[in-house]
Amino acid sequence: VVLGSFFPALRGLGYSNLLLLAVVWGFGGAIASLLLSKVMAKWMQGVQVIDPASASGEERWLLQTVHRLAEQAGITSMPEVGIWPSAEINAFCTGPSKNNSLVAVSSGILQQMSHAELEGVLAHELSHAANGDMVTMTLVQGVVNSFVIFFSFVLARTLLRQGEDDRGGGWGEFMLRQVLQVVLSLIAYVVVIAPFSRWREYRAD
Repeated sequence: VVLGSFFPALRGLGYSNLLLLAVVWGFGGAIASLLLSKVMAKWMQGVQVIDPASASGEERWLLQTVHRLAEQAGITSMPEVGIWPSAEINAFCTGPSKNNSLVAVSSGILQQMSHAELEGVLAHELSHAANGDMVTMTLVQGVVNSFVIFFSFVLARTLLRQGEDDRGGGWGEFMLRQVLQVVLSLIAYVVVIAPFSRWREYRAD
């Protein structure tokens, strides 16, 4: 998107080439986010991964429970297990594949839930990994990103009355595309992403 504002050759792309560019850009961002998901989760949430060699008490119970549930779910490579400091009751599972995943819980959920309750939460999170939800959501996000990028270009051209061979544009076109991308992204989230994500949550339950 930014490139198209500074390189006239890109602004003059035909719609078929523009769609190809949007697909590469849209899926590229989604796939990069997936591949970096574990690293970003550890960094942003402050997750401390449990070392199996030194785990004891609640940490050891958590580690053993996750590994047992993962084995039952058909996950052959055991997930990393971590805890982040927070009073909130929360847990998540992320990673590029079911055999390369991270299961993390907040310190608050460890303190406020019984083992039986927490085991149910962990089973739900591991279901996401076993069902391939991270990869599926990445593909859906890639499709959405691609169409948002493509139609933001098309609508900007139409609104500014630019033809395919027009070498104009500049900051006016760039800013209009940014606004259109925000609007289209919000619409796509409400219509596609949120309902699909909720359906995957029900399936994990």
